[in-house]
This record gives sequence, C-alpha cells and structure tokens, in this order.
Amino acid sequence: MDPEKGTPTQDVKAIDARSDGTQLSTQEGTTQSRHVLGQWFLSLAHSKLAETRGIERVEDDEKLPPQPRRYTQMLFLWISANLTANNVALGFLGPATFRLSFTDAALCSIFGVLVGSLTTGYIATFGPVSGCRTMILARYTMGWWPSRICVLLNLVIMLGYGMIDTVVGGQMLSYIAGGDISVVAGILVIAVLCWVVTEFGSPLFHIYERWAFVPQVAVLLVLAGVAGPYFDVKSPTMGNRSTRIADRLSMFSLCLSATSGWAPAGADYYVYFNAKTPKWSSFFFTWLGEALGNIFAILMGSGIASGGFTRESSWAEAHEVSPGALLVAGFDDLGAFGTFCAVILMLGVAANNVPGTYSSGLSFQCLGSYAARVPRMVWNSFAVIVYTICACLGKNHLYEIFEDFLALMGYWCCIWVCITIEEQVIFRKGKYNWDEWNDRTKLPVGLAALVAFAVGWVGAVVGMDQVYFVGPIAKVIGDGGADVGLYIGCPLAALTFPPLRWLELRYIGR
Repeated sequence: MDPEKGTPTQDVKAIDARSDGTQLSTQEGTTQSRHVLGQWFLSLAHSKLAETRGIERVEDDEKLPPQPRRYTQMLFLWISANLTANNVALGFLGPATFRLSFTDAALCSIFGVLVGSLTTGYIATFGPVSGCRTMILARYTMGWWPSRICVLLNLVIMLGYGMIDTVVGGQMLSYIAGGDISVVAGILVIAVLCWVVTEFGSPLFHIYERWAFVPQVAVLLVLAGVAGPYFDVKSPTMGNRSTRIADRLSMFSLCLSATSGWAPAGADYYVYFNAKTPKWSSFFFTWLGEALGNIFAILMGSGIASGGFTRESSWAEAHEVSPGALLVAGFDDLGAFGTFCAVILMLGVAANNVPGTYSSGLSFQCLGSYAARVPRMVWNSFAVIVYTICACLGKNHLYEIFEDFLALMGYWCCIWVCITIEEQVIFRKGKYNWDEWNDRTKLPVGLAALVAFAVGWVGAVVGMDQVYFVGPIAKVIGDGGADVGLYIGCPLAALTFPPLRWLELRYIGR
C-alpha cells in the first residue's frame, strides 16, 4: 500500500481501492473501462501521483514514516497557501474600506492573523493522530446528523474561497492584457489550473504546495521594492474616536475570520502523517506558516492601498478598475519585467485555491453515504464548476464579497472550535476512539452541540455589522457600527455547551 496515494502499489490487477473504501473487482473494473469516463478514471487512479482515497480513515499502518522534512512540509504548505494575491487584496480593505492608516491597518491585520491562525493550528493536531478528515472529526463533537451542518458551512467557505481567488486572478489577467482578455477568461485559467492539481489529490497537492511559495516570495519582494516608496505611512485614520475604534475592531475581526476559515480543513492535509507526529509540531508549524503567509501578503496590500489614494498616477486609475488591477499597477515602474512579475503573482492565486478545492471534494463526501460513493475527483470537478460560475457572476463585487463573506466564515468556525476544545478537554480528557468514525451508534447524538452552536449564532447575529444586516449591539459602536459578532457568539456557545453536554451524557450516554 502506498500510504500517501491511498492506492495499492502491488497486485493492481486484482484489486482497486476506490475512494469510498469499497473494493472494485477486476471484472467490474474491466466493464467500467469500456466507457470513456471509466478509462480516464482508472488510468488516473493507477498513476503514481494520484489519490483515490476519499473520507475513510487512514489506518496507522498506511501512514508515512516519520521524517524531519515533514515539519518543513507543514510550514511550506501553509506559507504557500496564504502568500498569494487574494490575501494582498484582502489588505486593501484596511485603507480602502475602513479608511485606516497604514499603521492601524498593519497592526489590526497582524494581531487578527496571529489569533485566527491558532484555530487552524489546533484542528491540525488531530490529523496525524486520528487519520480522519476534518469534517469527520466534527462528528465527535457535533454528532452524526448535526455535523452535516458544519459540512454545508464548510462547503460555503471552500467554494467561497474558490470564487474570491478566481475573481482576483481574472481581474489581474484582464488588466495585464489591457482589457483585451476578459475577466472571465482569467477566471477560467485559474479554475483549470486548480482543477488539474486537485484531481490527482494528496501526492501532487503536497508537491505543488511545497514549492509554490518560492516564486510568490520573489515577486512580492520585488513588489515591496518598487511599490514601497509610494506607501503612505503618514496619513491618519479617518473619523472621530468612536468610529476609529469601530473600524479597527472590524479590520481585526475580518483578518481573524479569514485565517480561522482554514480550521474546518486543518486536519485534511495531515492524515497520512505518522500518528506519532508530535502535536506541538502540527500546531506550531501550521500556525506559523499560515501567519507568516497572511501577514506578509496583507501588509503589502495595506501599503499599496494607502498609496493608491495619494499617488497621482496609474494606481488611482487602476483602483477604479478593480482590486486586481491595483495589484498589477504596483509593478508599473518595472515595464515588461513588471508585467512578468504580475503574471507570476496572478498564477500563484492557485496555491490558495488548491487546498480549498481539495477539501471541498472531501466535504461533499461527508454529506451522506450516497455522496461518499461518488469519487472525490468527481466532487472536485463539480466544486470547480460551481465556484467558477459564481466567480463569473460576482466578478465586479470583490470588496463586498470579501467584507461580508469572510466575517460569516469566522462566526461559525470559531464557535465550532470553541465547542470542540470543550469536548476534548472537559468530557473526553483527550481520549478518542477513532475506529468509531463511521458508527453513528457510538458517536454523540449532538443535541448539546447543536443547541450551543445555535445559541452562538444568535449571539453572532446580534453583533454582526454587514451590508445586509446590522445587529442591535453592532449599531451602537461608532457612527457606522462595528462587527463584534465573534466576541458575543463564541462566549455564548462556550457557556452553553458544558451543562447541556453533561445532561446529554447523563441521560443519553453518548
């Protein structure tokens, strides 16, 4: 058995391991291979770079041997996934939307990222020891049926990431081409690149993410050198005192939400790692990689956006076109070499999109037994189609998508993480039976978690500050309100869950 592929390396003619864990006989395989789709799938499944495993647990004897390079693999994966153009564009929101100074935007983003990345680091520790995908882990807290709410919300996150990433890439390519190439064409380029990598699964995914950060670091350092002198580090944050506080709080919350959005996928990429992998390493290198990638990218975006309001040149004009165009304009002074760097930065968006697309295929399989029978590769293809269509429809509303979508991600992710921590520390004392991952008679019923989750959401709603709704508590902060949904929803969920879980264990027993 090749552990990282999840497919047999010997006797492939006798047995083929399918993504849902069932066995496909030689005769059945021969019958299916008569069809074009069947031939493609079987040839891909037997490729050395392909993974046909789906959501079934990776047993300890199937895992990779422990090696020091696994630590750097964790670190580079998360740097690559976050040191991308879409997170540079996220940094635009500080000066462009919240009217923060560069210093305020930088401080809010740094601390928001550092806190939000803790959630991903925590969930990542379950990957090696359990061999279970993240949304399977949710069953141990939320229960068999309620966990599917988390699955649906996670699909919204991962498909939303795909939409944002492809829009940023499409805007950049269109501006690079002087409008001769449409934004839709750029969206398709990024979508196809992500589809190719995710179809093969974990082996190619890890190879790609191990090195994807290298060209991104290079071009962003070039961008820092050429655009840095135009950063406006002197202009103050706009508004009165209460408004400034509200805007700083909203930027902090936005960056916290953006990084915590990776928590529902944090364990997906470590299931093949040896079960003896130290938990501290999974936590620390995940947290550090996600934080470093986001901080560098968001700081670049905040600097460019601050200069976009003061520099009387192509920056201001580009900002009127689209956020992606402003990214490209940062390279203007370098001529043809700047165009080359912008293309590299545009293609690098795929590094952020690949993990989300991969995890979306797994999440689809977690929706039920029938969905689990559909190969992950088919679900990945479906996910790419969905977010590509959404990106084409929402290509002119990137800032609105950023501001509203990212906050919603943070609400449920942080509430779920709070409940998971309490389940692990208070009730399980760190002891799990991972063999029960697919036995609903052994898993929690989930009533306590469901009620606590709902209570947390109520708290988040009364504190949210979004275009479509401003909660009564959010309204009283500053002139325009501030998003405090996280800080109300998480404590409410954390206070509600323990007594309800105690009652659930006492009267139901699981």
